[in-house]
Amino acid sequence: MNITLWILQGLLAAAMLMAGGMKATQGKAKLSADPKMAWVEDFSDSSVRGIGALEIAGAAGLILPWGLNIAQVLTPLAALGLAATMVGALMVHVRRNETSAIVPPLMMGIVAIIIAVGRFGNL
Repeated sequence: MNITLWILQGLLAAAMLMAGGMKATQGKAKLSADPKMAWVEDFSDSSVRGIGALEIAGAAGLILPWGLNIAQVLTPLAALGLAATMVGALMVHVRRNETSAIVPPLMMGIVAIIIAVGRFGNL
């Protein structure tokens, strides 16, 4: 089970790091040029950058505490935080009637919950 959780943590952390890095470093104007990122028009530039920063922090929280054996409770808490972020993403896409954009945050949210449950069970 530990290996499975590490694989899930690594995949989710990589996805969050890439997505968060893009949101945190690119401006809203550049992001909105991508049809998959049309949702950024509903938010301020600082909000989009804040979402990106939260995703980066969540990615670090998935790996570092458990990997360094320091404050391991932060790993499942980071997973819960990312799950909550994905619920927010789902709500935005549902509100905008972007049905094709619902699957990625739904899957990432499910993976985050699996990680949280698995790691809370190992504390």
